[in-house]
Amino acid sequence: MSKPFLHPQFKPSERSASLVFAGGRLDRLSELRSETSVEDALAEPASKVMGFARGRVLIDVSSTQPRGLFSIDELQDFSPQLEKAILLGNDNGVEHLAVPLSLNPDEEDFASPEGYAVIDYRSLAVQGLLSPEQLGMVAYGGALLAWHATHRFCARCGAATALAEGGAKRVCTSCETQHFPRTDPVVIMLTVKDDKCLLGRSPHFPPGMYSALAGFVEAGETIEMAVRRETFEESGIRVGAVRYHATQPWPFPHTLMIGCYSEALDDDIELDELELEDCRWFNRDEVLTILAGAGETHPDGTPKLFMPPPMAIAHALIRDWAEGKA
Repeated sequence: MSKPFLHPQFKPSERSASLVFAGGRLDRLSELRSETSVEDALAEPASKVMGFARGRVLIDVSSTQPRGLFSIDELQDFSPQLEKAILLGNDNGVEHLAVPLSLNPDEEDFASPEGYAVIDYRSLAVQGLLSPEQLGMVAYGGALLAWHATHRFCARCGAATALAEGGAKRVCTSCETQHFPRTDPVVIMLTVKDDKCLLGRSPHFPPGMYSALAGFVEAGETIEMAVRRETFEESGIRVGAVRYHATQPWPFPHTLMIGCYSEALDDDIELDELELEDCRWFNRDEVLTILAGAGETHPDGTPKLFMPPPMAIAHALIRDWAEGKA
């Protein structure tokens, strides 16, 4: 039996540990998996299972503290696709798995027995329906299942691939190429100059919402290079020093958000209208006012503005800076 790599009394102090979806504490058993890991775990009555269905998670809402982990027997009423189960890891001797559920994808709202609900990842996080540890499993299991669902064929020869090592990889059934789960790195950065920060509006944002700029890290780039490139491409602002702040797993579908602060070298915005609808500087008092939700209008008279919800790393970046905790 494996031992937890974190001492039970150790409480991580890094900023990332406090973010939504970053509460996973499972021992992933990376060096201990075999080709029967899933079967062995499913045969163990004590194992815990999380059920996933098209970007949603099954939860028991019959008590004051909803839960997203079930015994294998409890999950039987929800048509689990056990042949597609993946092993997430071990917690104090108990195996944890993620299992896709055979729910009708044509239904707008999944019907579920009384006391149960199938809820999307974002709503689970916004409403705080699950513990930080279980939300960590949502991000972990959701990302892995999404990758497995879209990598059923070999990128080298086109033949079918098969799940291997409990879901830690897929192997081509023809050329035997090994394929490993992907994580898409995204930099999200709050650019600051003096006592103001740079925020932008994407065309798909709800009316009134402003957030930190963000973009995917490209091949051959460092995090710092990506921060500078994306900031310049979207706003025309040149960036000097870049400082890492925190990261957040983001299961939409399998992204890692890398939060940074960056120092602006100038403040003349040249907006890329293909990327952003608007981009502007906000001083610290303005940001604190918006975060507090005070008043029906922003200080400059425009309709009420707001920031991303607390579940998002953008909120943490903005609030930490505004409150002098960055």
